[in-house]
Amino acid sequence: MSGIDPVALSKDLIAAPSVTPADAGALDTLESALRGIGFSCQRMPFEEVDNLFAKIGDGAPHFCFAGHTDVVPPGDENEWSSPPFTPTLDGEYLRGRGAADMKCAIAAFVGAVSKFIQAGKPGGSISILITGDEEGPAINGTRKMLEQLQRDQVEIDHCLVGEPSNPKEIGDMIKVGRRGSINCWLTVTGQQGHVAYPDRAKNPIPALLRKLLALSETPLDDGYQNFQPSSLQITDIHVGNRAHNIIPQEAEARFNIRFNPTWTGETIDAWLRKRLDMIAVEVGAQYALRTIVSGEAFLTTDKQFIDLLADCIEEKTGRRPELSTSGGTSDARFIKDMAPVAEFGMVGATMHKIDEQVRVSDIGLLSEIYEGILARYFIQYGQNS
Repeated sequence: MSGIDPVALSKDLIAAPSVTPADAGALDTLESALRGIGFSCQRMPFEEVDNLFAKIGDGAPHFCFAGHTDVVPPGDENEWSSPPFTPTLDGEYLRGRGAADMKCAIAAFVGAVSKFIQAGKPGGSISILITGDEEGPAINGTRKMLEQLQRDQVEIDHCLVGEPSNPKEIGDMIKVGRRGSINCWLTVTGQQGHVAYPDRAKNPIPALLRKLLALSETPLDDGYQNFQPSSLQITDIHVGNRAHNIIPQEAEARFNIRFNPTWTGETIDAWLRKRLDMIAVEVGAQYALRTIVSGEAFLTTDKQFIDLLADCIEEKTGRRPELSTSGGTSDARFIKDMAPVAEFGMVGATMHKIDEQVRVSDIGLLSEIYEGILARYFIQYGQNS
């Protein structure tokens, strides 16, 4: 038996227009493939989002592969070389929305597991945790799935997320951590009045700009082990004043901070309020700040597990992958509370872009790497369990 063809499964998954939170049959396709090779499958719907947890084997060690079948919108479909949800082979590439992020990685893992278990079930457990809410609010996906698994007393020992971690070539990079992210809404209140009589009004716009400049021009830190310095970026300034002769009542701004483990969401919120209080006294303006932490910073320090991944990748590619914490957030920010987690998947150069695509040969290579990881994992950790 040759196992499940990861390229064919990639095409089937891409064909499902699963823009968050729609599933459009992607999980049905995946569940059918997994049941066909002996996995038990449990659907975990939360609100409008469907999710899938599949498992084979029993006990420890328990290796989990995690990912998402939801994708971002395709944008202007007329700009695509072929319809975004029609998987298209173009020379050495497979094109379609979700190819890089991250349906082909999911297919590669299923292909790897199907070959690995041909000799029998693992000496432990293999699971696949797939959400339909990674590209969206990330409220009704992995976070709630992990809570359900904890209620069901399911323990995961290690996890690999199939996010597109490689910048240019398979084997370039493993993500061993992520920066935290906090979204912020700042509103400054003044007093509305006529522009010809500024002494009778209080313009909130200069005060807002003073606050934003003071925040953005103040270094948050000098970096952290394996992390770049934390960064505050202003993303929007809004007044909504449609009149030329009125000083507005309010001015609003949005900004985001990507922070390293020097901070937590709580401490960075406190820092913001302290700085804003100081500036408010200087400019004599009232403000309101609302913050939402979408993920805390983390770094996986399980050297044995990371070395295992790197060794298997180097064995197949000839390259020792860089260990990185760069990029945005992923659902690893939730998984790290249950088990050591890392990310390794396809080349991400075209993710979220028009004509998203991957090399067909990379799908097979990634599947081989995943199979090698499974083989070494159950030898190495099975002896220790």
